[in-house]
Amino acid sequence: MKRSIRWQMITFFVMIITSMIFMIWVINNNFLEKYYLHKKQDELKDVQQIMIDAVQDGRLEGSEFRTKISELSEKGGIGIVLLDQTTQTVYTNEYDSPVLVRRLMGYTFNQLPVQEEDIIEREFDYVIGIIHSQDTQTDYLEMWGSVGAGYIFLMQSPLENIRENVNASNTFLLYVGAGVTMFGAVLVWYLSKRLIKPILALTEVSKKMTELDFEVKYKGNEKNEIGILGQNFNLMSKKLADTIVKLKNANYDLQRDIKRKENIEIARTEFIGNVSHELKTPLSLIQGYAEGLKVNINNNEESRAFYCDVIIDEAEKMNILVRNLLTLNQFEVGKGDTEFERFNIVELINGVIESSKILSQANNVSVRFAEKEDLSVLADHFKTEQVIRNYLDNAINHATTGSTIDVKVRRMGNKAQISVFNLGDTIPQEDMQHIWEQFYKVDKAHTREYGGSGLGLSIVKAIMTSFQQQFGAKNYENGVEFWFELEIQ
Repeated sequence: MKRSIRWQMITFFVMIITSMIFMIWVINNNFLEKYYLHKKQDELKDVQQIMIDAVQDGRLEGSEFRTKISELSEKGGIGIVLLDQTTQTVYTNEYDSPVLVRRLMGYTFNQLPVQEEDIIEREFDYVIGIIHSQDTQTDYLEMWGSVGAGYIFLMQSPLENIRENVNASNTFLLYVGAGVTMFGAVLVWYLSKRLIKPILALTEVSKKMTELDFEVKYKGNEKNEIGILGQNFNLMSKKLADTIVKLKNANYDLQRDIKRKENIEIARTEFIGNVSHELKTPLSLIQGYAEGLKVNINNNEESRAFYCDVIIDEAEKMNILVRNLLTLNQFEVGKGDTEFERFNIVELINGVIESSKILSQANNVSVRFAEKEDLSVLADHFKTEQVIRNYLDNAINHATTGSTIDVKVRRMGNKAQISVFNLGDTIPQEDMQHIWEQFYKVDKAHTREYGGSGLGLSIVKAIMTSFQQQFGAKNYENGVEFWFELEIQ
């Protein structure tokens, strides 16, 4: 991933460490030698003070003085020569002490000229300067002066040692800096991997949320800001899911209100016309057979029973027709309450199949539904049940005797397609576009035989239109499949 947080962290860390090392290196180059010189001056002054105290206390010849001054000189790399009033050597730690004595005598009697720019510090009893020795061709930090009672001294420390220490320090700093940078980069890589892991999980959650999948949850349990962010993501996901359901309901209510006024007059007119047409035949039969019974047109007991059965059968068909008309009218004019909710479509289908067993057994057909995995959809539970029941009843009544009806649920992206397939006659192509119309019957004789009114598929159309979801029918060589889609949640 280009410009990932991990690479940004490593780059940022390396830049900081490199910058710090560079700054330290620059500071060392410009100020470390001066710092060493300052510290060395303090050491020279400390040695002078020891000699002053020893002169005042008369301890120049004592072992304590010599031991102490030897330790300091060896530790600081300082060459020392101390002369008395007669210019005799009282103390020296240098094998080349005659050179130091000569230089000290030259400073004392002004026989060894010193440039003023070489002087670092000048006091009444000492002078400190950076002197270039012609004898050794080396630069020294030298201090000379008196310690009281006529005693004079000279101390020197080669600047080459200081410069070597500075160079060694800078070199060591570069090596250590490179090692620290490499180790730090590896450490940051490892730590960033642990840090990035929950961020990647949150990224995946947000991606799912953009696809309107609000079932995914952040499962991390960190106690830091990322953990709090993950909890907020989960809370936001839940609220968005609830809000979408509310918006679905509000959108449905809004569309229903808009269409209600447009459809109500048309629905009323069609309702009256269709009812008049569909009730004409059963009313004529009921009237005719009832008049026959009244005038006792047939004295045969069996014939009278037949007349009564016809009247009862036609009245039942009228009752079913009226109920379906009322249901369809409610859906089309928007009076049927629609409440979107999440429910298990597999469980609903199993329930409808179970309740239709008597009808399927009476028609000598079986229903097969092999789906086992639960699947949640967003729709109106009651209306969805009516769609499935209409499809299944239609398939049972038109299926070939002894055949099997297949009910399936297919996952198609964020949609669930529910289909009902039955073996039997196909629907003529010229009738396919009309089967969803009210009172339209492809096989009028067969439809009337089982009491069909031609309203079942019209009810399906009204429900699916209110859901704003796809539905349809498809012919196969050996039968017909009816299907509809619902949104997966």
